[in-house]
Amino acid sequence: MVGADGQLPLPWLGKPLQDALRTQRGHALLVHGAQGTGQYELSLCLAQAWLCEGEGAQMPCGTCASCHLVQARSHPDLLVLVPEALRESLGWGGADDGDDEKSSKAKPSKEIKVEAVRTAVSFAQSTSARGQGKVVVIHPAERMNAISANTLLKTLEEPPGVARFVLSCGAPDALLPTIRSRCQAVALGLPPADVASGWLAQHKVAQPEVMLAAAGGQPLEALAWVQDGIDAVSWTRFPKQVAGGEAAPVAGWPLPLLIEALQKLCHDAMCVASGAPPRYFPPAALPAGATLPALAAWSKALRDAQRHAEHPWNMPVMAESLVLQAAQALKSPLAAKPPSVHSAR
Repeated sequence: MVGADGQLPLPWLGKPLQDALRTQRGHALLVHGAQGTGQYELSLCLAQAWLCEGEGAQMPCGTCASCHLVQARSHPDLLVLVPEALRESLGWGGADDGDDEKSSKAKPSKEIKVEAVRTAVSFAQSTSARGQGKVVVIHPAERMNAISANTLLKTLEEPPGVARFVLSCGAPDALLPTIRSRCQAVALGLPPADVASGWLAQHKVAQPEVMLAAAGGQPLEALAWVQDGIDAVSWTRFPKQVAGGEAAPVAGWPLPLLIEALQKLCHDAMCVASGAPPRYFPPAALPAGATLPALAAWSKALRDAQRHAEHPWNMPVMAESLVLQAAQALKSPLAAKPPSVHSAR
């Protein structure tokens, strides 16, 4: 959200925010784009602009009482719906279900539950406390299950009063078509590489160009990786360590992240084998000699592993199994069938 100094939370959001405010036609916007580019931040800036009480400014002023309330996450006319698992990391406190004993035992949900959507519908139907309307932000909107989405649908069809909705989404195809059709789409593309790299450098990321490429041009994703302990040095070493069968350096990585890194390595190895430039790794970091049949078999094995990434695997054993798959695919001239990941249960 826009601060008291007028600065945007991310420097590349200025034009998308101006364009969205200028072209807004309906009461519901769907902000979508690649993960890690700032859909959530843009959605909050839109909400702040709609609630802003500054004189004559279309952009949020950052200094009025309403903007201060948004910045403090205490505006009475703003409701932000996020899954329980994301509330604390996004600054909205922990899970709040009214039952401390139950919540202490239950794993925070990664879905936006129907009860939360019903609360949002009731919120949108109530009178505005400060007279600027009501705003509901839903992030990530694809985390609504079918029941939650259908609960929201009628309100999107017949919005109450001056209520507005912003759905922040990294996978719009995962939303119900009826939800998408009732929202004005706001596409958020990848930021310019120089702007994103400069922002990463301001956040003390070494070799920001390497990490930006590693994250597919998504600066927030790159910063999250660095905060998880994956820097440019470890990323550059990763391909040849994996090709050499070294599982120890990645045994502590979260499994979804390890699988994603291996998928990116497989992609770049396919590019090299086809005579195309790699996307995620520096060319000099990639091992040579892999064949397309072996890489295709490895790619399929990684897709299978990704479907089971949330299982409670024995992580050191799982990492060793995945690295063995990679070493075979990157070295063998034959499309040998990779070992099953299910042995790591």
